[in-house]
Amino acid sequence: MVWKPHVTVAAVIENNAHFLLVEETTDNGIAFNQPAGHLEAGEDLITAVKREVAEETAWQFEPEAVVAIQLWRRTPDFPSFMRFCFTGKVHSYDPNQKLDDDIIAAHWLSRDDILQKQHQLRSPLVLLTVDEYLKGQRHPLSILQSFLDLA
Repeated sequence: MVWKPHVTVAAVIENNAHFLLVEETTDNGIAFNQPAGHLEAGEDLITAVKREVAEETAWQFEPEAVVAIQLWRRTPDFPSFMRFCFTGKVHSYDPNQKLDDDIIAAHWLSRDDILQKQHQLRSPLVLLTVDEYLKGQRHPLSILQSFLDLA
């Protein structure tokens, strides 16, 4: 059997010292996470993160930089995730848009609010990535290259 990690995208979106997080239902109960999800067939990473932010928050997202590329596994028996985390700005909020089925709501939370919810975070990467963002960690989008359907 070939091992391969799940490829996911996530977005650290900050406005006035508050971060856009989603409250979602999971197999382990209610959790808080950055807008995030899996890369779908035929998508590049930037298209995927824009789609995930829109589907989970009803905001349109424009990525500006990569905050982190993270390989994460909870335990040896848990699946591994290769997570590409972006930052950028949101615009064009649609209050009438239906969110993904597992999303309860989107919230703007301060870092202290996120820290207080630490036991409810989807993974430890949520707070770690906020902290990397606050430290100024940014990499140009040009480090990502897509060669889909390249013969």
